[in-house]
Amino acid sequence: MKRLFLALQLVMCSGIALAAPAPADRVYTADQNTNTVSVIDPSSNTLLGQIRLGNVRPEVLSPLYKGELNVHGLGFSPDHKTLVAISNGSNSVAFIDTATNQVKGIAYIGRSPHEAFFTPDGKHVWAVVRGENYVSVIDAATFKEVGRIETAPGPGMVLFHPQKNIAFVVHSFTPEVDVIDVPTRKVIKRIPVVSPFSPFLQLTPDFKEVWMTHKDVGKVTRIDTDTLQVKGVIETGFITNHLGFAKTARGTLAYVTIGGENVVKVYTTDATPKLLATIPVGALPHGIWPSDDGTRMYVGLENGDAVDVIDTATDRVIARAPVGQAPQALVYVSNAVPSGTGTAHLVPRVNDEPVNITLKATQGEARGFVVARNLGLVDALEVFLFKLKPQTVYNVYVSSQRSPIASFKTNPAGAANGTVIGPLRDAVTTMSSKTPSVAQILVVEGDAAAQASNAVLVSAR
Repeated sequence: MKRLFLALQLVMCSGIALAAPAPADRVYTADQNTNTVSVIDPSSNTLLGQIRLGNVRPEVLSPLYKGELNVHGLGFSPDHKTLVAISNGSNSVAFIDTATNQVKGIAYIGRSPHEAFFTPDGKHVWAVVRGENYVSVIDAATFKEVGRIETAPGPGMVLFHPQKNIAFVVHSFTPEVDVIDVPTRKVIKRIPVVSPFSPFLQLTPDFKEVWMTHKDVGKVTRIDTDTLQVKGVIETGFITNHLGFAKTARGTLAYVTIGGENVVKVYTTDATPKLLATIPVGALPHGIWPSDDGTRMYVGLENGDAVDVIDTATDRVIARAPVGQAPQALVYVSNAVPSGTGTAHLVPRVNDEPVNITLKATQGEARGFVVARNLGLVDALEVFLFKLKPQTVYNVYVSSQRSPIASFKTNPAGAANGTVIGPLRDAVTTMSSKTPSVAQILVVEGDAAAQASNAVLVSAR
């Protein structure tokens, strides 16, 4: 991959000179399938290596497996010396030294944690336990859980207001935002929102608003941090994942990853936000975070196994760096390595490039996509289906195979997803070929034969 070296520059933000991406800075991604944390030097947009927290799928299926599983969330300490990586499959929060890339300690907490962030004083980490109904409070020095804060079911992320001594918690199963008083660790307000599934929230740079994404309905909600009331809702798009803010010559802008459209949408932060730009990026954009100076946005590509770098002056992708499989959360940590190369204990990237296939409807509004990955001796097809009949079984066929490779039953919203692991090399090789054959992926309702005439979704190249 061509390396793009960015010139260092200084910009003025609120009267403070902030350095552009420097060799001491780091971009980290949480790679769910390879159970790694990928480490990028943002001054050159190159992958330095990976921090290995567990084995690559499907090696994690052994009953003797002891590593971390489904590395998913990321946070960092106020002094930028510690990264926390959350693995929702092994219920863990790993504390990583940013200078040495070594794990300092691991806290094992409740079922399926999702994200975690340090308190402003750096003494504790609050980790949301999405599979239950509380925030786990972890001592950052001893790596031990020291308390729990009850919330609504399925807390998805927590973020601290640096000036008000409050924290905001969004949820994955409950349509509300819980506002917590930090000193007493009590919920002091519950704010109703438009849907039960929110994976991410961020404060505007002036701390006057919280913006939260709704992945299930494709919206962003804005909350006034003074009145603690919903200020507005923006229709953003299919699979709205994460968002980040950047101070630019055009004002403070919001960059929102829209996974179902493979774009990042750019909005103003006016009283009535306006869509300024739609930026094409790689497959299934998920995590996003700005550089400290706001000149760059770093976007994790969940199905692209890479990070796209956006220049916020031009709203264009200027570089792409490879990372682990299925990157989820992404963070930018400035001055993470104040001296030395910061490459100790990193391992080389372990995964190949994925192959993405779009599924188009033969009629109606159905949609879907598939990502094919090589896993060494076997292969994986991750299948995502949307806008089909609810509570209905669909079979997935590859090429002219007489038997389906997988069957899925849609949920009440008509969606389904899952992973097929097995000896699919011929299908993957054919689909990834520069001159692909007539091999197809067909999604058929019920037990109908694998024929294009019966399919509701077919692969599109």
